[in-house]
Amino acid sequence: MASQYPIRLTPAPIEFGTDGWRGIIAADFTFERLGQVAPVAAQVLKQTYSTETNNSNLIIIGYDRRFLSPEFAEATAMAVQQVGFDVMLSDTFVPTPAVSWAVKQYQALGGLVITASHNPAAYSGLKVKGAFGGSVAPNITQEIQARLGKPIVPAQTPGSLTYFNPWPDYCTILRSKVDLKAIQEAITSGRITVYVDVMHGATATGLEQVLGCPVHELRSAHDTLFGGTAPEPLAKYMPELLQTIRDRAASGKAEGVTVGFVFDGDGDRIAAVDGQGNFLSSQILIPILVEHLAGNRGLTGEFIKTVSGSDLMPKVAQLFNLPVFETPIGYKYIADRMLQTGSVLLGGEESGGIGFGTHIPERDGILSALYVLEAIATSGKDLSELYENLQERTGFYSAYDRIDLTLSSDATKLKLIQELKEHPFTEVLDIAVTEMTNPDGFKVRLADGSWILIRFSGTEPVLRLYCEATTQADVDARLAWAKEWAMSHES
Repeated sequence: MASQYPIRLTPAPIEFGTDGWRGIIAADFTFERLGQVAPVAAQVLKQTYSTETNNSNLIIIGYDRRFLSPEFAEATAMAVQQVGFDVMLSDTFVPTPAVSWAVKQYQALGGLVITASHNPAAYSGLKVKGAFGGSVAPNITQEIQARLGKPIVPAQTPGSLTYFNPWPDYCTILRSKVDLKAIQEAITSGRITVYVDVMHGATATGLEQVLGCPVHELRSAHDTLFGGTAPEPLAKYMPELLQTIRDRAASGKAEGVTVGFVFDGDGDRIAAVDGQGNFLSSQILIPILVEHLAGNRGLTGEFIKTVSGSDLMPKVAQLFNLPVFETPIGYKYIADRMLQTGSVLLGGEESGGIGFGTHIPERDGILSALYVLEAIATSGKDLSELYENLQERTGFYSAYDRIDLTLSSDATKLKLIQELKEHPFTEVLDIAVTEMTNPDGFKVRLADGSWILIRFSGTEPVLRLYCEATTQADVDARLAWAKEWAMSHES
């Protein structure tokens, strides 16, 4: 039987994508290669952030629940120590945002996190976090790549190693961001019932630790195969959560508001489920959060979205006179913008990464869930009701979806890119193209107000197709058209 993963006799080049370096364990991601990348990453972090951290020599290291993650983290610590850096190494799995917070808390040079985020079980990876507590900008990872292969000189005196548990301080800072008592009272009184699918990932027990009251957690067990699917917050990977809430709704016994959350493998991304068991992506959650933070809490600041974000997002921002800034896909671009501007309300991406100006410039699934719970506790309304109210207020109604296509080769990818550059679309399904831009991938806007985004993954041999249109039928038709176009150019 053919493998679902690419089999190579030589490893793929070490390249950083939208958020880190990822590769197939034993083929691309090995102890030897990690030992080459980690010390270089530490050196670049020192070069970049030494001044603003008062000449710190500290690197924070954390890891998720993937196969060999603790061992990869130990190897990373050893490699970084050998070139003279002090290391604080987590003694347990933690969400990536907890490592980012620890970097900021301890005024470290940066952080290295062993995780492949939402990728399938065969992958592992390395994320690099800057001293500010978020994903480093592209120029930093480019500098790391450029230095690979050059001799690494061990320090005369290796750095120190300290083990610590990032969870307690991380939970404490999250509690301070929301009206914890209001959320606790809503849950303990039965006005809100919370289900959480942690997808066997690093957020296991996390929301309950923060809240200090019970929630219904699914898929908590340690399973490095993630139940045979990818730990990605998409509806197709979370049937148990969807069915559980649908059964609860059908029973007629549900009281108050029921909400479900799902976090990806390393806890920096989120999706939700409403009380009827409908999947809600961050395309829906982000507008709700913008309204809650700006409308209910009276916060202000720039709203940052990626090119794949729903057109509803800027329309909701306009309701509260918030400036809007658009970035390429990848939270590191949002983090970079958050550092550039003095006041940010929220930055969010279509894939579930949401970060807040009230915290570090890092996407955080658990904090996003807390703000959603606060919005429900404040309004007493189901998430879909909150979303429908926003549609009515803006007069904007749409559906959205994304499909991923696995490409047969890099040659196919290059062929598709060349085709898009040389023969841009003039119409799609007999609808005129009004604009075709290349901000990150190729975004096609149509005369009926819909749009299609054709984008190649930076970490996998995958073509991602995005679409927003008035109805789900329109979305499905446009995505089918885009898929047929792509498949017709396969090598």
